[in-house]
Amino acid sequence: MNANKSSPRFVLASASTARLKLLRMVGIAPLVCKSDFDEDRVQIEDPAELVTTLARCKAETVAPQFSDALVLGCDSILTINNRIYGKPDSSQQAIARWQEMRGKMGKIYTGHALLDLEQQRKIIRCGITQVYFANISDRTIEAYVATGEPLKCAGSFALEGKGGMFVEKIEGCHSNVIGLSLPLLHQMLENLGYNITNFWQ
Repeated sequence: MNANKSSPRFVLASASTARLKLLRMVGIAPLVCKSDFDEDRVQIEDPAELVTTLARCKAETVAPQFSDALVLGCDSILTINNRIYGKPDSSQQAIARWQEMRGKMGKIYTGHALLDLEQQRKIIRCGITQVYFANISDRTIEAYVATGEPLKCAGSFALEGKGGMFVEKIEGCHSNVIGLSLPLLHQMLENLGYNITNFWQ
């Protein structure tokens, strides 16, 4: 790795406030450029392949706007008993999902696609974290869904929000559950020849 390598502009191809907060927390101030990629175009049953494909498509949709940037695309899903869950479409769906999730272990898959436009290189990875959910009551589920938080999140919960109270244990990367594995991003940047400290603001 060349520690003196200059660092290009860092672009986050996502409107996710959670991912933006994670990057800012570790000193990276990205340019946010929301991807308009239609996720319904991708129909893949394997969860790891699905999230990495969506992450790559999001990054590639944004990339033509830049010439020498690093473009990061991400996508997350939850699986319970090998069934894939993305963002719920309605409060009713979120309630039904929580009734299925409670007391069980699920897996959060987050795809990461980092495009280095200057070097014309890309690295694609998938982070997987096991999440153990509390066995909460119907009343608590309905009250949580009524806050609106589950409707904004893959898997119908936000670890960094109220939903954190209903997660009993995590095995694997904590930030991967929020939507971006910081250790994985560090490895990807190093593999492209960048020193993470050069991105610190």
